[in-house]
Amino acid sequence: MSRRNFLRGGAAGIAGVAAASGLSACTDGKHATAATQYEASYAAFDITAGTTGEITDLLRTLDTHVARLLTSHVPAAVGISAPPSDSGTLGPVVEPGSLTISVGYGVSFFDKAFGDRRPTGLAAMRTFPNDALIEDWCHGDLLVEIRASRRDVVLHALRDITRATRGGMQIKWRQDGFIADPRPEGAPRNHFGFKDGIVNPVDADYRRLTMIDDPAQPWTAGGSFLVVRLIRMLTEFWDRISISEQENIFGRSRDSGAPLDGDHENNVPRYELDPTGEVIPLTAHIRLANPRQPATDDSRIFRRAYNYSNGMDDNGNLDMGLIFTCLQADIRRQFEAVQTRLIDEPLTDYISPFGGGYFYLPPVVSGGSITGGIV
Repeated sequence: MSRRNFLRGGAAGIAGVAAASGLSACTDGKHATAATQYEASYAAFDITAGTTGEITDLLRTLDTHVARLLTSHVPAAVGISAPPSDSGTLGPVVEPGSLTISVGYGVSFFDKAFGDRRPTGLAAMRTFPNDALIEDWCHGDLLVEIRASRRDVVLHALRDITRATRGGMQIKWRQDGFIADPRPEGAPRNHFGFKDGIVNPVDADYRRLTMIDDPAQPWTAGGSFLVVRLIRMLTEFWDRISISEQENIFGRSRDSGAPLDGDHENNVPRYELDPTGEVIPLTAHIRLANPRQPATDDSRIFRRAYNYSNGMDDNGNLDMGLIFTCLQADIRRQFEAVQTRLIDEPLTDYISPFGGGYFYLPPVVSGGSITGGIV
């Protein structure tokens, strides 16, 4: 079966997203994904509340529930005839453990309310030439990211939030993800067997490249823009090509994660010693994504990804892929610049981006509010 027909038949079976904002933001790159946060759920919501006042009430309710979920607590007692205040799936005491919850705001949120607070640079996610976007899996007024060490903790939080906000917002799309244990060490692997997320900016570079600094909109200072890409990985086709071809597509060794001119995943590729791409092809993913030149330094992003597995599509093919997310201070200068360099790269024959969106992640404010000065 051709790749085109494969995609046409499997378009209905798909995947969702991640973030690091508000309550889970920090000031360096070390929060890439805590080693204990291997489970995640990403849900994009459409707001159904009608007036600005109702949306304000919705955000306050969401704020309250998020804050409670992040603390150890005993659910409130209710009368014998009232519905319980908690699902009970975590037992009589709710322990958050490593739980983090982040909330992002899409451009459509600002179209509905608080338009004067819309951050400059936030827009609807654009379509790139190799995308196969499905509208039902794109955009959203609000994005909720939930991460923890245990799946039941993640699902408990999602259930609590959806119950508390019913009538004010409803899920547009949702995808659960996971991170595999490092094998044998270092960065985790994706469904193609390659290590994922080896290189990220840290410390001062993290702050410079991910945090918004716009004097005209002081309330956004310290916030970030989140890009989410839901990417189906065509594993049946990938499994038919040789290891050497796979490694040339990525520019890294599958076993070690090292660039093809190195022997360890943390080695920096020496493109200046390989100007014609004899060792690392000029079309290799790592070379296009980050050419490591002064002119492209400011386009670097902070990336994090979770694997997903959605069973099978209508043709019986495995529906597997990646929940790719990245943080940046300027979407056009960073993510879109990187994505433009990746147009028609060899990897596009084996992946199919189908959803996601652009979201604004507010800075941490006093009390840890998810609204970050929007309201």
